[in-house]
Amino acid sequence: MQLPAPLEAKFKELAGRYPVKRSALIPMMLYAQDQFGSLGDEILEEIAKRLDLNMIQVEETLAYYSMLRRKPAGRYHVQVCTNISCMLRGGNELYQHVQKRLGIGHKEVAPSGTFSLEEVECIGACTGAPAMQVNYDFYENLDADKVDAIFEQLQAGKKPKPSPVTAGALHERLPAEVPVISKRFGIPNSNKIDVYRNNDGYRALEKALKEMTPDQIIDEVKKSNLRGRGGAGFPAGMKWSFVPKDTSKPKYILANADESEPGTCKDRPLMEMDPHQLIEGVVIAGRAVGAHQGYIYIRGEYRYVIDIMDAAIAEAYAKGYLGKNIVGSGFDFDLATHTGAGAYECGEESALMESLEGKRGYPRIRPPFPAVVGLYGCPTVINNAETLSTVPAVIRMGGEAYANLGTPKNGGTRLYSISGHVNRPGIYELPLGFPLRRLIEEVAGGVRGGKKLKAVIPGGSSCPLLTADEIDIAMDYDSVAKAGSMLGSGGTVVMDEDTCMVDVARRIMHFYAHESCGWCIPCREGTAWLRKMLDRFHGGGGRAEDIPLIDELAKNMLGRTFCPLGDAAALPTISIVKKWRNEFEDHLAGKCAYKPAEMIAGAR
Repeated sequence: MQLPAPLEAKFKELAGRYPVKRSALIPMMLYAQDQFGSLGDEILEEIAKRLDLNMIQVEETLAYYSMLRRKPAGRYHVQVCTNISCMLRGGNELYQHVQKRLGIGHKEVAPSGTFSLEEVECIGACTGAPAMQVNYDFYENLDADKVDAIFEQLQAGKKPKPSPVTAGALHERLPAEVPVISKRFGIPNSNKIDVYRNNDGYRALEKALKEMTPDQIIDEVKKSNLRGRGGAGFPAGMKWSFVPKDTSKPKYILANADESEPGTCKDRPLMEMDPHQLIEGVVIAGRAVGAHQGYIYIRGEYRYVIDIMDAAIAEAYAKGYLGKNIVGSGFDFDLATHTGAGAYECGEESALMESLEGKRGYPRIRPPFPAVVGLYGCPTVINNAETLSTVPAVIRMGGEAYANLGTPKNGGTRLYSISGHVNRPGIYELPLGFPLRRLIEEVAGGVRGGKKLKAVIPGGSSCPLLTADEIDIAMDYDSVAKAGSMLGSGGTVVMDEDTCMVDVARRIMHFYAHESCGWCIPCREGTAWLRKMLDRFHGGGGRAEDIPLIDELAKNMLGRTFCPLGDAAALPTISIVKKWRNEFEDHLAGKCAYKPAEMIAGAR
């Protein structure tokens, strides 16, 4: 098959990027889809031939990822997010307006072929909610008038200016903020290597390579009390120490930038505005464990971010911070990006490795753990993009100094994505242990419209919810856990007094039912049944016996799945039924907290 020259060049580059050919499968399919609009038999057969795969292997992988499609979309593929943060800011109403404006529904294409439409899960624009994507361009803080203006420009053959991520991450610094990994946000051309070097960039790498042994690097990270910023909060230095020193196998560093947890959008600005900080952290991690190859796994929806990271990686190679004999140290390290294609499950570390190997993102049974048997069966360190972006600061300022910015066992700062019913949604860097009440009232400007606070998701949609009476806690891993929830990914979602908690439970369950890989029966069946029950309950068809049954179904998922997705679906549901049971009972009487004076459609 004769490919267009740019796609041919991309295919050749991808084919040489990995030690195992199949790893190029998902990126090849996504780039081919960008070129042709969909994935037909001819291009899939061409990809299979180039990667020595059969069509069954290609087809079964394609079917797993939500971004890959066999049928053509419109010239402008519109994706409207209605997940929890967008829902709270009018995402459902926006989606209804878009349907009416375009005259098409979910996964439909306009007769003209100009537009297609899809209602999607979280796209990583939570602090700019409600949001949508047109092809890969983000548009945030939308309303009906803004959407109409965007469509008018597209119909006129013009490209509306996308919303910069800085809408959520760049703001006037607040007194409470402690900028460490966000300190270059807002500096002009901060993504360029010369600007990065003029602002402390690559100093930590030179120190790590020329003044420190690998063991000293690991010890410094341990002293920093740096815990994983992706959600689990596992100590980074301890994870690195698990990698065997004496092995004939190659070792790998993987940066997990597949942030798909509703409420979370911190990795996007880190890569957009400070890509070299992440690169520096990855190379330091490689030096610490003796790895010479790294990959940055970036969610497919962040296509423009992948381009920014690729440009930064090229700059780092040109200036000698990647490749052979980095800064004359004798240490070699190669780095590349890898695109996902729409699967929340791939944020789980073992599923991420399966995806990077060109397969469905199914989790692996552990042990063995990735530090010993990871990517391609080799020792592997997997850290979140924020965790690795923090490493240069730890090395530069010293582990103890960094640790002292936070609380005991919870070192340093972290990025909090604050969304929902607040006056100043945004991404803020604060010390670990910062009070949740101050986070809402002082940093985020309080609840919008002067309304009362009802509920808070402290760390992303997988966390048990807190009531308004439970917010006098410190935002660190241990304190939030003691309060019965999790700090998670730092995605803090705030809900006011008019929020229907049954609807919140329903929307959260829709996400996990959609994203379940289907491998485990408790998760596959549990999320599907809970979604149906919550839909029926919120729609007015609930029964009194459904309330304990919803709770029981959720609890039966806990601890019974191969990966944490089952727990992620169950935990918020259990907390909502326990703490807002009265709202479920109100629905039985035909009343919804969101519209207390109205009867629910279909209620008896």
